[in-house]
Amino acid sequence: MTSNKGIALVNLDDDGVDRAFRADVLQGLSEEQKAIPARWLYDDAGSELFEKITQLPEYYPTRAETEILKAQGHEFADLIGADRAVVEFGSGSSVKTPLLLHAINPAAYVPLDIAGDFLRASSAELAAKFPGLPVYPVEADFMRRVELPDEVSNLPKLGFFPGSTIGNMVARTAVDLLRTMRQTLRQESKLLIGMDLIKDPAVLIAAYDDAAGVTAEFNYNLVRRINRELGGDIALDALRHEARWNDEFARIEMHLVATRDLTFSVSGKPFTMREGQSIHTENSHKFCRRTSNTLLLAGGWTPVKRWTDSEGRFSLVLADATITRSAP
Repeated sequence: MTSNKGIALVNLDDDGVDRAFRADVLQGLSEEQKAIPARWLYDDAGSELFEKITQLPEYYPTRAETEILKAQGHEFADLIGADRAVVEFGSGSSVKTPLLLHAINPAAYVPLDIAGDFLRASSAELAAKFPGLPVYPVEADFMRRVELPDEVSNLPKLGFFPGSTIGNMVARTAVDLLRTMRQTLRQESKLLIGMDLIKDPAVLIAAYDDAAGVTAEFNYNLVRRINRELGGDIALDALRHEARWNDEFARIEMHLVATRDLTFSVSGKPFTMREGQSIHTENSHKFCRRTSNTLLLAGGWTPVKRWTDSEGRFSLVLADATITRSAP
């Protein structure tokens, strides 16, 4: 079963534009190193493009994470237990979610996503696969604390954050998000989170700059969205998609690089870019065991168990909400 409309918690202005989207774009384009938070890549069109990316031969994370979910179902059941409300942050198409739901027998499923139409369609599809499971889609920006539906307020929670989306954020933002998740899920909750691992940079770059150009289209879609929703006139043909490995910060970076000097406006505000200057659109940090543990602990989560795929490319980590103590 599913609620038909879900709960919409996105703050729109009089033009029907997400206020946070407009603010982030205008601020990011005003800086010397222009940058826009990666979450704005995921409108409905961006979400559909990302689902295509997950099926590309170069993009290993989805296959690796799916392998873990299929192989470790019995351990998930033992360590997580039944009758929890599964709250998925940034649920997208929820393609990996059934593997988890089959394993742990939850009491309810709450997908959170900022792409409303995509969220409702995928929620209805999942509800049809699990006819006895209550499904409560919530259209929301999960970077902020979310008030969950009343129907699950008294249930123990399992946060589900697959795909290594946590790697899209710099450390400060990632810690803030983990703390926000803990506030959303409350005490005695658990978190199952995907974290991609450090590996050969050539493998990483290929995963973010595929031969078919789907990832480039995903990156360009952000500009199309800005032009459409914010009245922009950015010349898309003057931007080139580029994936870079930044070894100092252990991350892949996606950029849109100007191939010539540009002048454009967004929401009536003028901007310029020099040839070679870029808009930094995404980070994808890669982790080792120690760095992932440090990040989780800083965010209020205590790692309990870690799984990797057979090739050691990707990890899923189960963590408990850290009990607050007065001293170390």
